[in-house]
Amino acid sequence: MEKRLLLLLLGLCVSIGIFAEIRVTGVVLSAGDDEPLIGATVAVKGQNIAVATDLDGKFALTAPSANSQLEVKYVGMKTVVVKVQSAPMRIVMESSSTELDEVVVTGMQKMDKRLFTGAATKVDAQSARIGGMADISRSLEGRAAGVSVQNVSGTFGTAPKIRVRGATSIYGSSKPLWVVDGVIMEDVMEVSADELSSGNAETLISSAIAGLNADDIESFDILKDGSATSIYGARAMAGVIVVTTKRGRAGHSSISYTGEYSLRLKPSYRDFNIMNSQDQMSVYQELANKGYLNYAEIANAASSGVYGKMYQMMSEYDPVTGQFALPNTPEARANYLRAAEYRNTDWFDILFSNAVMHNHSVSISTGTEKAQTYVSASAMFDPGWYKSSNVQRYTANLNSTYNISDKVSFNLISNASFRNQKAPGTLGSEVDMVSGEVKRDFDINPYSYSMNTSRTLDPNAFYTRMYAPFNILHELDNNYIELGVNDFRLTGVLTYKPIRKVELSLLAGVQKTTTQQEHFIKDDSNQALAYRAMPTSTIRDKNPLLYKDPDNPYAFPISILPNGGIYERTDRDMFKWDMRAAAKYNDVFAENHIVNLYAGMETNSVDRHSTWFRGWGMQYSMGEVANYAYQAFKRGLEENTNYYTLENTRQRSVAFFGNATYSYKGRYNINGTLRYEGTNSLGKSRSSRWLPTWNVSGSWNMHNESWFEQFNPTWTHMTLRASYSLTGDRPSVSNAYSIIRAANAWRPFAGVNESMLYLYDLANQSLTYEKKHEINLGLSTGFIDNRINVEFDWYKRNNFDLIGVATSQGIGGQVSKLGNIASMESHGVELSLTTRNIVTRDFSWTTNFIYSYSKNKVTDLKTTKRMMDLVAGNGFAQEGYPVRSLFSIPFKGLNEEGIPMFLDQDGNISTTGIYFQTSDPEKLKFLKYSGSVDPTDVGSFGNIFRYKGITLNIYITYSFGNVIRLDPVFKNEYDDLTSTPKEFNNRWMHAGD
Repeated sequence: MEKRLLLLLLGLCVSIGIFAEIRVTGVVLSAGDDEPLIGATVAVKGQNIAVATDLDGKFALTAPSANSQLEVKYVGMKTVVVKVQSAPMRIVMESSSTELDEVVVTGMQKMDKRLFTGAATKVDAQSARIGGMADISRSLEGRAAGVSVQNVSGTFGTAPKIRVRGATSIYGSSKPLWVVDGVIMEDVMEVSADELSSGNAETLISSAIAGLNADDIESFDILKDGSATSIYGARAMAGVIVVTTKRGRAGHSSISYTGEYSLRLKPSYRDFNIMNSQDQMSVYQELANKGYLNYAEIANAASSGVYGKMYQMMSEYDPVTGQFALPNTPEARANYLRAAEYRNTDWFDILFSNAVMHNHSVSISTGTEKAQTYVSASAMFDPGWYKSSNVQRYTANLNSTYNISDKVSFNLISNASFRNQKAPGTLGSEVDMVSGEVKRDFDINPYSYSMNTSRTLDPNAFYTRMYAPFNILHELDNNYIELGVNDFRLTGVLTYKPIRKVELSLLAGVQKTTTQQEHFIKDDSNQALAYRAMPTSTIRDKNPLLYKDPDNPYAFPISILPNGGIYERTDRDMFKWDMRAAAKYNDVFAENHIVNLYAGMETNSVDRHSTWFRGWGMQYSMGEVANYAYQAFKRGLEENTNYYTLENTRQRSVAFFGNATYSYKGRYNINGTLRYEGTNSLGKSRSSRWLPTWNVSGSWNMHNESWFEQFNPTWTHMTLRASYSLTGDRPSVSNAYSIIRAANAWRPFAGVNESMLYLYDLANQSLTYEKKHEINLGLSTGFIDNRINVEFDWYKRNNFDLIGVATSQGIGGQVSKLGNIASMESHGVELSLTTRNIVTRDFSWTTNFIYSYSKNKVTDLKTTKRMMDLVAGNGFAQEGYPVRSLFSIPFKGLNEEGIPMFLDQDGNISTTGIYFQTSDPEKLKFLKYSGSVDPTDVGSFGNIFRYKGITLNIYITYSFGNVIRLDPVFKNEYDDLTSTPKEFNNRWMHAGD
């Protein structure tokens, strides 16, 4: 009896334990990236009990018993059924569609791609990384449809020319906005798209992200249409590139080291159309036979090479030996010229090297439920591809997240970088308004020198340039630039969740960037010697660098640099801060209705400060003591040039924004964004200074329809998207107020001078943002269990209120004024195709094909343009043509003397009658349209083969649909210092050729 009673009590206790209610908590994560799934439905199977996960993917509910099962559902994920547990549960969901298993990061929000309605491409930083390429922006070439990356320079620090869906402005830069960990990046100095390819020293600091270590980057999100970029409003007309850096993960600890060694090959003359020394000498001999290289022509020439050196040696008498350096005999001259004919100097081999660039990076990642940390440090050493160049860059990065409580968390991100760089000395490029030639005085860029210098020259000899002795190796040692860049960035994000489904956040960030650029032009450099070159009275009178005192009309020209060299220094400083407060609400109603709301405000401040100084007479070889001549300052006063400058700019902006997303069963998605912002750099009126931007978009996930299941697995998924938006960009000018500048008034005598203020630009109180309306239609689809994935987008843009130059009646003293007077239109298509051809346990083969086409046309631009603007190689805007159109002067063959003839602006066939300053629209109609300088078709084709731990990536990028101006190798006169192309082998020599 007692045993039966004991069994009865035991069974009662067990039944109570089984059927008693149990509190269940946990988190739902994505298997692909361990990111929390927001809005996933967690239900008790067979019961009317269900909740949705919050912003952290967490849930909490009460199950009827310990035997209950949870059924977890999420759009695009495989349904998961698990038994309840009393301990916190960790539920991982796998994607039912690999193409959809992504999170789009906009810099302000993380949005599930299933609910995303815009055009965006995520690029994995690791797979896109190019070995030996330290600048991360260059790795985006060919990685996303609609994105064009043109590497205009191989020098570190120079930003590539990036376009997202082509040009968006006529006079603006059309550069995309860079956002790193939610903070907009600013350049220490504004460098336009045309200036990127100028080769000027300023381009070395044109990349705002040159201080980022490639190993610290997790991914890039390229936002292309208005739906994706509208949250940034009037900063995002040219697209947005969002960079997400790595962070620690809970339960994962690792230490990683990456060592990279890159060998660059020297350029080879086999790849260029340059004459060898034997062919080059034949050109020189013809010039000499026709009297262009005789002693009378060469002795006092500004530049001379082989023949000039020969005449110098014939005049150099050695009193010790009693002989000249070269006897003035036909045999001696022939031997000297024969040696030059067979010299065939390889300037690429002399000036370039196969030095190994190496990059080292160490990172530590660790984390618990309470704190996650990622910390890294890197060092990059580039001994230089060519002479007088090297780079050392050091970076440090910290990304820590602290979960202070269930409701409060704090994310701290800091990044510091330091760069030392050396480069050949360079001056700014200029355009000769008479000949139209783009030139640079004292150009010693090794690549340019190798391409344009005769191969008959002796690399150890000194020749003549700008009337002074010149040797490229000596000049690179005595004329160089040293650059230092320091960049520090600190961002903190405080997150507070007062209740489930609601998140409040506060972001604060600061960035400090300083650069120091020093140009050392030493005592014996060609550039310094040119300022005191006057070996003969003829050269003294011809040398434009010498100074003639206007106070003494009988004075001879003298040097303003009788001793030492020149020292130039440019310092730039940028300090910016950002503040953003935002609120987020996410909820799921009745399991079918998903609502995401996001709203906030932000304010930004950017201060830039720069100074420039030029010091004359720095004696580098005499203890670095200045010994300057007062005539240098006297000449500066008379010519009204500066020897130091100071510049400060301040930008302030504030914005209010909101975004709402609604989804029904994950099938039908609607998104809307509104942003209202203002900045101090625009017109005084409210309608000019403040701009509302907006977006309306939607998408249809057809694969979530019940009828779509019949097509699986042949047709796996299908999404249709549409968006219409208004975005903008700040104009490239700042004449909202009158621009008044200071100068020294010109006076004929240095003793009579005074300062003055003058009106540089009239106020344009209506100056406002450049704007863009855009419609985008797109689809994403996959076949054969997503082994084949296709994305296609079509877009059309109407850009208006673009900055243009208006010609007025001159009221106020200004004929040409900048204002919002222009407009343009563009359209394009984008195609991405990815196929997983072979997938096995140890081997996989993936193919990627990307193609995009974009075309634009200026629809309204009533402005004055010169012939020089239209024929210059950078391209120019002309109504009815692309933004960067290139025109050419019609060629009409050679005359009986072998001189090229052209059709001129008056309709005549002429050899000298071209007037490049012509601005008469009727006279410009004779120009021939050659095409756009920007490519219309860009893309890539790649194959990735993986076998166990080995990866082979065969990757090709392409672009076409554009034209470029050939190098100006044909001139009205030639010397014996420069090279000529191989076409000169078939040059005109006699009538009838």
